[in-house]
Amino acid sequence: MTAIDPTAHLTAEQIEELGRELDAIRDEVIASRGEKDAAYIRKVISVQRKLELASRGVLLFSIFPPAWLIGTAGLSVAKILENMEIGHNVLHGQWDWMRDPKIHSTTWEWDHVSPADQWKHSHNELHHTYTNVIGKDNDLGYGIMRVDEDQKWHPMHLGQPLWNFVNACFFEYGIAAYDLELGKNLHKRRRKNPEFRARAKAVGRKIRKQVLKDYVIHPLLSGPSFLTTLAATFTANLVRNLWSHSVIMCGHFPEGVQVFERRSIEGETRGEWYLRQMMGSANISGSKLMHIMTGNLSHQIEHHLFPDLPSNRYAEVAVKVRALFDKYELQYVSGSLPKQVFSAWRKVFRLSLPNKKPKVTTPDREKELVAA
Repeated sequence: MTAIDPTAHLTAEQIEELGRELDAIRDEVIASRGEKDAAYIRKVISVQRKLELASRGVLLFSIFPPAWLIGTAGLSVAKILENMEIGHNVLHGQWDWMRDPKIHSTTWEWDHVSPADQWKHSHNELHHTYTNVIGKDNDLGYGIMRVDEDQKWHPMHLGQPLWNFVNACFFEYGIAAYDLELGKNLHKRRRKNPEFRARAKAVGRKIRKQVLKDYVIHPLLSGPSFLTTLAATFTANLVRNLWSHSVIMCGHFPEGVQVFERRSIEGETRGEWYLRQMMGSANISGSKLMHIMTGNLSHQIEHHLFPDLPSNRYAEVAVKVRALFDKYELQYVSGSLPKQVFSAWRKVFRLSLPNKKPKVTTPDREKELVAA
């Protein structure tokens, strides 16, 4: 919540016209989806599966350093592709129009400790509806960080750079925890809630399945390479977690990205929802390969505007969306990966410290920010 509203120059009529123009962009892509798009996702899935199989095969001989390096690198890339460009986007329903039961949001289960159905609820339904709304969007700081200057500072916030780094290393487990809304459900009475217990058991089963696959079965198949394969798998998961955390941080947290109060979305129109997505997201510039490795979340602005469009279409959509930013005199936050990572982490450190000049807030606003 910046002191100066970057959208204050827009009239209500302009905001609704912006919404209609964005609807037209979406409708154009929807009408043009076809075999070229279907071929793209099938090719990515094929490449990912072959790369994972080949990498796991090489790791059977990981007792030899060259095999360990090649296998670990390959498995890391395969896991990133599976989570980012495939799993995340399939679970968004981006490919449901193909009517392929093997590539459908209702049947896909990904290589992640968070069960697909729980992730879809917390991510698709909550995060994308309440993007960057403090107290409503759990993706905003994951419930463990101070994300705005107007939030009351507490000495525990001094440790938020450390909490954020630990969360990055074990990111898939952090996602599973916030899918469960673990923070508010740790209370004894809430822990006994049948719905929460059922969801917690589902997460436990998924964790056991992932651990069994990665840290028991595959290492055992490696025989004398058991320990080196175990280390390789752990390293691949670590690389995947650090990469996905960095991409998501760059899309939601750099300087210039806006956050919002809950009361600001009361009675929100379609155009205002679009505008909030535009102001609450940031892009990463880079090559086509880099975009694929980010799951095209390097086009985070376009993804938040159109979360159900095929990811391979975001690059062409971005040109039209950026033109609308220019037309309506809005800031299109974008930069290279190093720049955005630096910006996001600088903000994490800055907000871990008390404000030099605390801002004046109303009693209602203070209550809302403290609760968040």
